[in-house]
Amino acid sequence: MKHFESLKKNYEFQSVYRNGKSYANKYLVMYVKENGAEKNRIGISVSKKVGNSVVRHRITRLVRESYRLHEAMFNSGLDIVIVARKSAATAGYDEIRSGLLHLGKLHHVVVPQ
Repeated sequence: MKHFESLKKNYEFQSVYRNGKSYANKYLVMYVKENGAEKNRIGISVSKKVGNSVVRHRITRLVRESYRLHEAMFNSGLDIVIVARKSAATAGYDEIRSGLLHLGKLHHVVVPQ
């Protein structure tokens, strides 16, 4: 199984925002940029506008777990930034998972299994 790393530095996020391509749906916005490595790097951004820290961390955990369980479906060598929208605050796991896979298909980075 492939393993993913996290985007941690602000300049890494800014590079993906500036040079990546984005698609959005009701719950999430996904930016994708090729990184030239063999692993994917994932960054998750949840603004204070979405909710308090409990809500923000819950969304972060849902997105991370959704990606982890479907990691084998994603192409390698990508920097991916996932930004949560306000409507994600009330979303459950199934909505976040389907939103993540939907955006992956729009970006053509998900290989159907």
